[in-house]
Amino acid sequence: MQLELTEEQLDTLIGDVQSLYGYDFGDYARASLHRRIARLMTVDRFVSFAELRYKINSDKDYLARFIDMVSVNVTEMFRDPAFYRALRSQVFPVLATYPLIRIWHAGCASGEEVYSMAIMLKESKLLDRSIIYATDINPTALGVARAGIYPLSQMQKYSENYMAAGGSEEFSGYYTAQYDMAKIDGALSKRIVYSTHNLATDSSFNEFQLIICRNVLIYFNQVLQDRVFRLFDDSLEGLGFIGLGSKESLRFSTVAESYHQINAKEKIWRKGRK
Repeated sequence: MQLELTEEQLDTLIGDVQSLYGYDFGDYARASLHRRIARLMTVDRFVSFAELRYKINSDKDYLARFIDMVSVNVTEMFRDPAFYRALRSQVFPVLATYPLIRIWHAGCASGEEVYSMAIMLKESKLLDRSIIYATDINPTALGVARAGIYPLSQMQKYSENYMAAGGSEEFSGYYTAQYDMAKIDGALSKRIVYSTHNLATDSSFNEFQLIICRNVLIYFNQVLQDRVFRLFDDSLEGLGFIGLGSKESLRFSTVAESYHQINAKEKIWRKGRK
């Protein structure tokens, strides 16, 4: 039987996590938080809210488990292939004009889309002068991303996505099969920097020509979404690009007037000059 949290209990737990560990989930979508924390209580067999609260307050090592369950880590390589085709045809020619290309994958989860970007940059002969900063709130997911090891059973789907995204090589050349797992080519990792970053509380740390944050903002309320868009705006060079998920939009944010959508179907915006 799944335990239900009251709004008061959820507020208490959010306050505990913020005061003890500095993670602010206050502006995350409430319904999603309710579902994920309720599932955590069921999976880890807490018999009451009080028991969960005691565990979080008394065992700092349990925080990683809590974040892993509460944050969203659903992703795949070349997810939404048309988005990657648009990047390749409309964004990469602009990036090619820069001597050093800086890209931020915010909320990168377990890294599949980061490696997708690295593969496309390699095929466009841009990887050697690119740095991809891959960040996420979840250190467990970042560990998976750093390792670059994924179930071999997913490679067929990823290969189909890759071809639909305009891939020009044999996708199997980008990984090595190891029993039932696939290890992504280590050469791709050399241009990737992984780091924890909390979009709810952390500040800008560089200036980028392209920021990718896909299917993350749908789990934030409007206040936090706008905070993140201002963070991205502060982090993006003039004439830089922002790529979002299919259900996300920059259109109604406080920075919207500084951007125009470059593709009628794909969620890619370009910033005006500073």
